[in-house]
Amino acid sequence: MKSNIPIPLLFLSILFSFSWAALGLTHQQQHNSFLQCLNRHSGDANSISTVIYTQTNSSFSSVLEFSLRNARFSTPNTLKPLVIVTPSHVSYIQATINCSRTHGLQIRIRSGGHDYEGLSYVSQVPFVIIDLINLRSIDVDAENKTAWIQAGATIGELYYRIAEKSSTLAFPAGICPIVGVGGHFSGGGYGMLMRKYGLAADQIIDAQLVDVNGKFLDKNSMGEDLFWAIRGGGAASFGVVVAWKVKLVPVPSTLTVFTVNRTLKENGTMLVHKWQSVAPKIHEDLYIRLFLRAVNSSQQEGKRTIQASFVSLYLGRADELVDLMQESFPELGIVKEDCIEMSWIQSIMYFPSDIPEDAPLEILLNRTGSAGIFKGKSDYVTQTIPETALEGLWQRFYEDETESLEILFSPYGGNMDDIPETETPYSHRAGILFNIHYVVGWSEEDASESQRYINFMRRLYRYMEPYVSKSPRRAYMNYRDLDLGTNNNGPYTSYKQASKWGLPYFDKNFNRLIHVKTLVDPTNFFRHQQSIPSLSRG
Repeated sequence: MKSNIPIPLLFLSILFSFSWAALGLTHQQQHNSFLQCLNRHSGDANSISTVIYTQTNSSFSSVLEFSLRNARFSTPNTLKPLVIVTPSHVSYIQATINCSRTHGLQIRIRSGGHDYEGLSYVSQVPFVIIDLINLRSIDVDAENKTAWIQAGATIGELYYRIAEKSSTLAFPAGICPIVGVGGHFSGGGYGMLMRKYGLAADQIIDAQLVDVNGKFLDKNSMGEDLFWAIRGGGAASFGVVVAWKVKLVPVPSTLTVFTVNRTLKENGTMLVHKWQSVAPKIHEDLYIRLFLRAVNSSQQEGKRTIQASFVSLYLGRADELVDLMQESFPELGIVKEDCIEMSWIQSIMYFPSDIPEDAPLEILLNRTGSAGIFKGKSDYVTQTIPETALEGLWQRFYEDETESLEILFSPYGGNMDDIPETETPYSHRAGILFNIHYVVGWSEEDASESQRYINFMRRLYRYMEPYVSKSPRRAYMNYRDLDLGTNNNGPYTSYKQASKWGLPYFDKNFNRLIHVKTLVDPTNFFRHQQSIPSLSRG
């Protein structure tokens, strides 16, 4: 990742290139001064020089692109960071914050790089990336059922380290192993254990953060309001999270999974409709996710049909699962032969479609992932979608832009109904039947091609409007969507403007988030197109 030859910081300014001729000498001087500031504030110029990359550094592009997950934001016209800092020590984060403030540069904070709109590595004004890839240690305390996880770790790394220590402890987060815990946890973070234990954010019991003044804080020193805000409100609006302390959760030594596919000819529409009233209300030990996609018909050559994939995790044995399914969802026709018993860590390997069946457990430590080109959106559903509306949805799968369209229904209920909606900023709790995740991808990054697919996604989103939550139409912050609205480029954004996206993500919790932001970052230093705004003009 890093250059083989460390470059002393005082000489980094010579190597920097950002079309300064076009911007003027004062910007070149600003850049030089910024790098010298890092030198002064880091306390160790030689060490910090090994974790700083300017645009002429031979490793700059590889470092930038390594954790870049949406190639829609990797074009010749995309503004690149002036500098990438990959801190290996908290003092380097403190120095970067202090020097960025002094020299008028914005900061982007990247953990795993999965922000759907690229907001962890893209800006419209000159900026610096703090890439946390070197801060990813994990300390699992199996006896006390806790873990300290640095924010640059991935959830795959976390799962692997838990499994090293225990076969009956787990953590309720997502299924994509290369997602970074820094952003995933701070936006909520849901997964296959959600109905039993809630979100990743619900398990956070302590945190370490560097604030706008460069102060290193923990739960006690940051105070109740800030600790509340970073557990679901998007920590990048408030500072740089360095590490999380979380509770681990118990699981049985043997779990059961199944994946059953049904097409429209196999009563797919009826089954999807019935799923809506079963999955959110069934026993909390059972999680049944639903994937919808178009596939080639096995009965009519050259024709496509809709396939519904019912993907399940049960915290128990196969016999118990079959009995439960026959009682609650007999229409799906689950039999024991559909079920596979395994450990929790084996289930982590089972669910991601890109992990080969015979892959070793160590694949969870692999952070390498390809950058797709995609647009995502989300919804929350509070009433069952009628069969006629589902039939209309199927027609959208036959449009030209849908070769890689996937729609995911993730059930709520269970423990999610029991956690108050104000417990954390994540407000989508009681009354939610399921979350919808829409994602469409394409292969060529061309402006007109991208717009065609984005327009399709917007049409699909408009079609679903009558059947999803209202006032506000809710959305999941970790499925970032700039179509909802954006902030101004400058330091001040009105409440009216910010509420266009803030209320869908946070509902009534949005007001408290703004209050916290105004207290801890009154000048709105930590900002991007959908950061929590400070209403102070100070």
